Amino acid sequence: MKHKNIGFNSKLIHGGGFEDALGSATVPIYQTSTFKFKDADHGAACFAGESDGYIYTRIGNPTISALENQIAELENGFGAVGVSSGMAAVTTIYMALLNQGDHMVSSAAVYGPSRVVMEQHFSRFGVESTYVNTENIEEIKAAIKPNTKVIFIETPANPTMAITDLEAVAKLAHENKCLLVVDNTFCSPYLQQPLNLGADVVFHSMTKFINGHADIVGGIIIAKEEAYYKKLRTMMINMGCNMDPHQAYMVIRGLKTLGIRIDRSQENAMKVANFLEKHPKIEWIKYPGLKSHPQYDLCCKQMKGFGSMISFEVKGGVKAGKVLMDNVELAILAVSLGGVETLIQHPASMTHSKMEKASREAAGITDGLVRFSVGIEDVEDIIADLDQALAKI
Repeated sequence: MKHKNIGFNSKLIHGGGFEDALGSATVPIYQTSTFKFKDADHGAACFAGESDGYIYTRIGNPTISALENQIAELENGFGAVGVSSGMAAVTTIYMALLNQGDHMVSSAAVYGPSRVVMEQHFSRFGVESTYVNTENIEEIKAAIKPNTKVIFIETPANPTMAITDLEAVAKLAHENKCLLVVDNTFCSPYLQQPLNLGADVVFHSMTKFINGHADIVGGIIIAKEEAYYKKLRTMMINMGCNMDPHQAYMVIRGLKTLGIRIDRSQENAMKVANFLEKHPKIEWIKYPGLKSHPQYDLCCKQMKGFGSMISFEVKGGVKAGKVLMDNVELAILAVSLGGVETLIQHPASMTHSKMEKASREAAGITDGLVRFSVGIEDVEDIIADLDQALAKI
C-alpha cells in the first residue's frame, strides 16, 4: 500500500492497495467466471501457485481480492477470505478448524444459526460443543476439555449484548493450545479489532455494518497468521462458497462510509438508550454505553465506541412486545441489523427461533427480549416513534 500512515477513515477510502491497469478511481466489477492465460506455462504456474494470476472466480477474482485486502488491513490480519454470507463464514471456519472428535467452547448467546449448525449438523460428524456464559472466564475454563480446539466468542453477544473479555480469553485459549475465533459483526473493525487483542481468527457478516445498506448478503474471515489463512481459503474454494464480484463491489462501496455511519448511529443509540432506560414501560435494557450495563468498564477498555445495538424488554412480556413491534411506524419490523435504517425484531420467534427454548433462556434470550438496531435517521423521529408505540401498550 502506498498510503502508509493514514487514519482508519482514510483507509476505508484508500486501503487495500488496489491498482487498476486502466487507472479506474474505484474498484471495477470483474464480472467473469474464468480468466485467460498468456500461454500454457502461465496457466501451469497459476495452478502451481507460482504466479499471482487469476484462474477462476471461485478461486479468486480481482474485485473480491480488493475487498479482502482492505478488510485484512482494517483488522490487522495476514489475509482475508470473502464468502457468500455470514453463515458461509461460520461454516467455513468450523470445517477448516475442527475435525471429528474435536470440541468447541462457545458463547451461549450467539447468532442462532451459528449454534444450530453446530449442534444439529456438525454434531452428526463427531464434533462436540459446549455453550457457556463467556462473560465469566471461570465458566470457559471449566468447559475446556483435552480435545478442545476452538473457543468461539461473539462480543457483544447477539442479542443479549453480553461482553466477553477478549484479552483474557485469548490468553486462556493459547495456554490450552486452542484457537480463539471472534464474531466481530456487532462492532465492525471500526469499533473493535479482536486480532489486536489476541484472537487468531475474526469474521463478519458483511451484510450488516460493513456493507450497511441492506442490499447484499456477504461474509468475510480474517486470519492473523498465514497458515490459518491458507487453511480457510482452501476450505472456501473446495466448498464453493465464494463471493460474487458484484456482491464484493457493493460491499466496497458501502465500506467507504462505515466510520461516519457508525458515528451517527451510535450517537443516536445513546440517546435512544437513555430514553428507554427512563421509560416506565421498559422492564430492563442492555446497551454497552449505559453505566448500568454490567460490563460497562470492559466496553470502555476493549471497544472504541458503544455501537448501535440495543436489547430490552417491555413490561408485559411477549404480548406487550408484540404491540410495540406492530405499532412502530418509522422503525422497520425486520431481521438483520447494522444498516442505515432502524430495525426492530423479536429474537425468540425470529432469528433465534430454531434454538431450543431451554437453551435460549439459559443464554439470556428471554421470550420478551426485543432487539433494536438504531439507524441514522433523525434521533428525535426514532424516539417519537418508540414513544407513540409504547403508549399503545
